[in-house]
Amino acid sequence: MSTERAAAIAERTARRRERWTWLRPPAVEGTRRGLGWASVAFVAGLLLNVDRIPAWTPIVALVLVAWRLLAASRSLKLPGTALRSLMALALVAGVLVRFHTLNGLSAGTALLILMGSVKLLETRTQRDQFIVVGAGVFLLLAACLDRQNIVRAPLYLLHAWLCCAALAVIGYTPGTSPTATRVAFDNRAAMMLAARSLVFALPLALLLFVFFPRLPGAFWAIPRSDQAQTGLGDQMSPGSISELTTSYDVAFRAQFDGPIPPPQERYWRGPVLHEFDGYTWKRTLRSLARMEPLQYLGPEYRYRISLEPSAQRWWFSLDTVTGSPGPRAFFTYDYQLISPDPVTETTTYTLVSYTSTRATVELSQASRRYDTQLPRDRNPKSRELALQMRAKEPSDGAYVSAVLNYFRTGGFQYTLTPPKLDLNSVDDFIFNTRLGFCGHYASAFVSLMRAAGVPARVVTGYLGGEWNPIGRYFIVRQSDAHSWAEVWLEGRGWTRIDPTAVVEPERLTRGILDLLPDSVSGSARFVRSQPWLGSLLQRWDALNNWWDGEVVKFNYDDQLRLLQRLGFSSPGAQELGWAFGAGLVGWLLWIAWQVGCTGPRARPDRLARAYTALCKKLDHAGLERQAHQGPLAFADLVLQRRPDLGGVHSLLHSYSELRYGRPMPAAETKIRAFERAVRHLSVAARARETRPRSQTGW
Repeated sequence: MSTERAAAIAERTARRRERWTWLRPPAVEGTRRGLGWASVAFVAGLLLNVDRIPAWTPIVALVLVAWRLLAASRSLKLPGTALRSLMALALVAGVLVRFHTLNGLSAGTALLILMGSVKLLETRTQRDQFIVVGAGVFLLLAACLDRQNIVRAPLYLLHAWLCCAALAVIGYTPGTSPTATRVAFDNRAAMMLAARSLVFALPLALLLFVFFPRLPGAFWAIPRSDQAQTGLGDQMSPGSISELTTSYDVAFRAQFDGPIPPPQERYWRGPVLHEFDGYTWKRTLRSLARMEPLQYLGPEYRYRISLEPSAQRWWFSLDTVTGSPGPRAFFTYDYQLISPDPVTETTTYTLVSYTSTRATVELSQASRRYDTQLPRDRNPKSRELALQMRAKEPSDGAYVSAVLNYFRTGGFQYTLTPPKLDLNSVDDFIFNTRLGFCGHYASAFVSLMRAAGVPARVVTGYLGGEWNPIGRYFIVRQSDAHSWAEVWLEGRGWTRIDPTAVVEPERLTRGILDLLPDSVSGSARFVRSQPWLGSLLQRWDALNNWWDGEVVKFNYDDQLRLLQRLGFSSPGAQELGWAFGAGLVGWLLWIAWQVGCTGPRARPDRLARAYTALCKKLDHAGLERQAHQGPLAFADLVLQRRPDLGGVHSLLHSYSELRYGRPMPAAETKIRAFERAVRHLSVAARARETRPRSQTGW
């Protein structure tokens, strides 16, 4: 091969490399720097899950990460294989002791964090660093499975960006692969490449989200047995509901499709309590087979409930619901909605309710006996009072009115801080304290009904709700917790009676925060006292509700509705596949266009710019360089055609040495001299001796 052809091939190779110099920033320190990035990506994943794992887990992990980084700076020695193995076994045992299992989201996340930190202690190669970054990615997935709040979405995106940048730094670290010409990324170039990759991947992610067929149910759901129970339970003792009213947490949200019930009808039904031991009411564990059929009266209300996680099994509904919304909840004989599994994630369901009903059959004898039972040896005074009052009334309905009038005129007061009651709680409340909350009044009223032979039961749930004008839905908080009574009246069936309403009528139209503002926390009182802050929080809640309903809960039915809006008459899984395929082809074409046509091109370096200026000056003098000619071949052509340009011949040889030769000392000085010589060069169009004005140094 001739010298000229070899030079031309070398120059073409150099141009290809220069074309992609945006992918190869200047080299930096290799292995230690990749270790630092891998550690940062792993620790960032740990921080995303830090509030879901035991406190000792992140402490141990951070100690091990610090140990590895200190060992990289030769401040500490790394543990041997035997010590690492014992360490791993001890940490696995610690997770088992804490969770009693290795299954589940919290236990699995804690185990991944600990094993990833142990793996970091044995990182030696590029492959080891990739594994540590992979552990950080799985921690990101664990956090996504746990919570999908809109406020956490930017954190997840930032962590994905960090992991991609770490992969770029590790993948382009010199000396970690057989590729000898690999050049390292600096931090800025790695972050830019990661951002560019995520931007390119975003349309594909949206396509998968919108058009990839979704199976019914959440097959990725992981049990969360360690989640604490919140909200209403299946028992009610004096003071138990008043404890809930101090909480400003959201219980659920309700959005109506059509008319909205008036405030005095917004009773949200929850657990129904039948069994009473004289102090505590409990939900029955047995199932009475027969449900009394109902005639629904008044307007129909259609609405959607977005239930917050509580680790309880109740699904709340506007009293009274017509049936179960689906197979995930069953409808009990006392009109409760109960899920087979605890509610551990936000659950959305649609219901139809009527606030006025009438039974069409008589109450069964078994139900009548069950809902008139009272402990024989408890609350004797209230039992005697009930018998005396019932003897004076001609009917059960009249007796109900008499008891309500007794509460209205008997000096009873509504308060969240009543005195403690003794074991005969109803007697103590009616004849001594006469201070109580809704639970006290519901318990006393039902006891008086049962003592007189009137079937009655306690219903717990919520009353009212805060209207959000931005999202046009009601926010029902734990502070709205309430209890009331139901009695069986002939010709009407089970009838809601709220004895609290006769003691504090405003409770029907105003929430606890309005009636008793001092009952809640200071932060809740501050929010209520600042209208602008309340409005801001409502807007934020509306945004979160939209995110949960339109993004997190986006399902197969939503996909089909989207296809209908796009023009498909009767869409199904096949149409979803076609839509996804078309979008995928479009995305691939866009990627090809971006990479092939509009890919970023680095600005030529100083030496290349000076060489280009030299070629332009020679071209103006009639000495055009062909595309196949390298600098040496071009120098020979110049010397052949213009022997008077010996200085140009020297310049071209100097460029070849600077560009393709071995690294030389004072290269920067020689490049500046080359630039200066080209800048001062003047070439005439006719063949006369033309030299650079200064040839010093050549």
